[in-house]
Amino acid sequence: MSLRIFDTATRQTHEFQPLREGEVSIYLCGATPQAKPHIGHLRSGVAFDIVRRWFLAKGYDVAFVRNVTDIDDKILTKADAHSRPWWEWVSTHEREFTRAYHVLGVLPPSVEPRATGHVTQMVEYMQRLMDRGFAYDVDGSVYFDVMAWQQAEGSDYGHLSGNRPDEMEQGETDNAGKKNPLDFALWKAAKPGEPSWPTPWGHGRPGWHLECSAMATYYLGAEFDVHCGGLDLQFPHHENEIAQSHAAGDGFAQYWMHNHWVTMAGEKMSKSLGNVLDIDALLEKVRPVELRYYLGSAHYRSVLEYSEAAVHEAAAGFRRIEDFVSRASKLAGAPVDKYVVEQGRLADAGAAALGDGVASDDVANDDVAKEVSAYWEKFAAALDDDFAVPRALAVIHTTVKAGNNALAGKDAGKAKAVALASLVRAMAAIVGIDPLDPQWAGSVQGTGDSDVQQALASLVEHELELRAAARKEKDFATADGVRDRLAAAGIEVIDTPDGAEWKLR
Repeated sequence: MSLRIFDTATRQTHEFQPLREGEVSIYLCGATPQAKPHIGHLRSGVAFDIVRRWFLAKGYDVAFVRNVTDIDDKILTKADAHSRPWWEWVSTHEREFTRAYHVLGVLPPSVEPRATGHVTQMVEYMQRLMDRGFAYDVDGSVYFDVMAWQQAEGSDYGHLSGNRPDEMEQGETDNAGKKNPLDFALWKAAKPGEPSWPTPWGHGRPGWHLECSAMATYYLGAEFDVHCGGLDLQFPHHENEIAQSHAAGDGFAQYWMHNHWVTMAGEKMSKSLGNVLDIDALLEKVRPVELRYYLGSAHYRSVLEYSEAAVHEAAAGFRRIEDFVSRASKLAGAPVDKYVVEQGRLADAGAAALGDGVASDDVANDDVAKEVSAYWEKFAAALDDDFAVPRALAVIHTTVKAGNNALAGKDAGKAKAVALASLVRAMAAIVGIDPLDPQWAGSVQGTGDSDVQQALASLVEHELELRAAARKEKDFATADGVRDRLAAAGIEVIDTPDGAEWKLR
């Protein structure tokens, strides 16, 4: 099955055809760091990180550009309210976004351009628009002429958002000098006390929409594959990006992908509504990998409704994956290797990393290889269908269930369990939640090196030894007492044919 993407611009699902064979170019509207990031911001980072990882797994060379809007009305307002220099304010919160992306295992972009570093490209873009009759200057400000573009051949203003131009409002408070209120600012004339840069039309600062067109085309070319961002950016930001880019003569993005919101009680999470949750608050409740699981668990085009119960349910879902991989690794005598994925396929569905106690001949069994391949094909088909992560996660959990059933068996069942654990790792890595990934070292149960984890493991193992001795002597009251003490501490004991194992609940 070929990869298919829902394109917001056409409201249809299309087979993905890259502009250049073997390459994918992606532009993601990144942070406007006016304050600390909340999970609504980070959902976009996680969702499109999964998109990127699947393109990489399919063998594409991916150029991934994620910008930073480091000059903006809100940034200036917030910095002024706190009596801080604007550049310090934005740099402080940009570092918070970078930290949050890293904590959640979001791969760093190929390049992370800042608006203030691309004024030259913006000036060139404005000049192109003026030369073509789609922009004009007034007292140092430069505006895009929406009416002129509407009347031009090939105009498609409003098609992305589905809005009628006569019903649109740009949301810009300063309309002085505009030919039409629908026109939007490409460049804002300097005001006293605000930062500014020189242009042929006077000192000023960038308009929001111009920044992204200038940066996207500078790094990815006049035409590129995918433009991503949050649904709230569809209008006016992305609609205006398309208009100015097409008016300048650029083909711009071939596919548009928008992630939906994180909501609380049905309301979009936003600072203006005061219903935001920052990452540090949530990391007091769950581990980073569990939070990532939660943020990536819904389809990117679906609303993700926040509740503490939903976050903990997601954490429990990840722990089921983690527990299976941990038990299979213990059986193998070493952390199981994950299958190699090449061009979207398993490099060898019959191979797995085995420990000393498992016969490798068992994994060569055709039935095991066919089962591994069948699970992988379902997983790949889910992601090829507009990145249907919920279906992909369901395949992972089905594989985990089969692996746990194999762990309860003997001989060939054990070898099968290790093979399935290798597959689970490969699939989980593509959605960024591989339990044995070094990203989660010290965070994932049973895989970290921290002193606290080692101390906990030592204490629990000692308790299990006491329980085993009591059971051998048929002192079931003492054995049950050990289990109850561990349960009260949030530790679940699992009895297996090879002895008792444990995990955090």
